[in-house]
Amino acid sequence: MKKLFLGLALTAGTLAFAQETETKTVNASPLKKDVQPVRFGIKAGGNSAYFSQQKFGINTQQLGFHAGAFVNIPVSKQFSIQPEVLFNQMGAKDVMYSTETDNGVTNVKTKVQSRVQMNYISVPLMVQMRPVDKFYIEAGPEFSYFLNGKNKSESSVASTTGGVTTTTESSNSQDIDKDMINKFNFGLGLGLGYDITSNIGINARYVNSLTKIDKSRPAAENNNRIFQLGLNYKF
Repeated sequence: MKKLFLGLALTAGTLAFAQETETKTVNASPLKKDVQPVRFGIKAGGNSAYFSQQKFGINTQQLGFHAGAFVNIPVSKQFSIQPEVLFNQMGAKDVMYSTETDNGVTNVKTKVQSRVQMNYISVPLMVQMRPVDKFYIEAGPEFSYFLNGKNKSESSVASTTGGVTTTTESSNSQDIDKDMINKFNFGLGLGLGYDITSNIGINARYVNSLTKIDKSRPAAENNNRIFQLGLNYKF
């Protein structure tokens, strides 16, 4: 009988030790308790775009916008992957010439400029790293498909006589020939962001395209460049 009780005691002790060891192992399991859940969101903002052949400046920036949806997938406390689908406007502006003449009585200012507006569906795939909780930096590829676009020319003539200014403006617009444009555009993005609240954030990004736009022109002078600044909302 004593041997039976001794055997039962040893068995119970062994089971208790094994259960305690298993509990400690589970509790010590890696980093998962710090990983945030997968979150969906929407984003929108402004674009400032130009072509690689141009110098960056006010006279070359074509303004537009981007808007779409994303999903943020954390893989650890510091790193996450964020695929996005965006309607994305690119293009460029160029002042072809600007003149001013003054004969002592009348001052005449003439300005002629061209604009190229290009609409894409873009799919960025950003890897985000958070050095601190609310701030992140991001980088990754962006794949875009050309939808349509327009070439616009605009001219204005402002004539001032005796302090009275008369302005005459004219414009012309035509659709971009899709056969001349590469449908697919590949670029690399680099950006940063800040979470204002747990739902609302702000993001800035620069995308440098590596594929040429116009099939007939050299790639070195024929790429999209774009700055983006926008807000995002996570559900």
